Amino acid sequence: MSVLEIKNISFGYSKEHLLYDNFSLSLKRGEIISIVGESGSGKSTLFELIIGEQKPFSGSIKREKIAQVFQDPYSSFHPSYNILNQIEEVASTSDLAFYMEKLNLEHYLLDKKPHELSGGQLQRCSILRALLMKPDIILADEPTSALDNVVQLDVMKLLVQFLDRVGILLITHDEDLAKWASDEIIKIG
Repeated sequence: MSVLEIKNISFGYSKEHLLYDNFSLSLKRGEIISIVGESGSGKSTLFELIIGEQKPFSGSIKREKIAQVFQDPYSSFHPSYNILNQIEEVASTSDLAFYMEKLNLEHYLLDKKPHELSGGQLQRCSILRALLMKPDIILADEPTSALDNVVQLDVMKLLVQFLDRVGILLITHDEDLAKWASDEIIKIG
């Protein structure tokens, strides 16, 4: 069963210049689909359509529960509050210990503020928060581009291990990463 079904959507910032024209996509639990394209090609706009921030001109989008992992983990956490408080605002912490172990996160990091963590640690906390929300879909918008190459691979390996629970829609400009991780690659732009 699909956790995300996009059927024949059309959208652009003007009717004369469409970013998407009769675009369809189906994502199932256990799959990773990568959306690959240059900056400005409409990758992030697709996520805006999926979460409802933008409305397509035509077509339909049906989705199950979504969590997002953003490109810059520092902008996805409030700088004044510790990590645990920010997770508790949006998710149950009943499986916290399980996911922290899987994500190789030390418990003391939860008491820290975002600026006190490395980019890799904070991105893993972002993944932790997303997983604790118990989504059917993870929208991952360039989740590794702010990280060095070794940490990038580690973060993607962490995401892949949870495919039994979610479907992942990955935005990336990194075609090698897309080839490594994806069941399907959709090039746009």
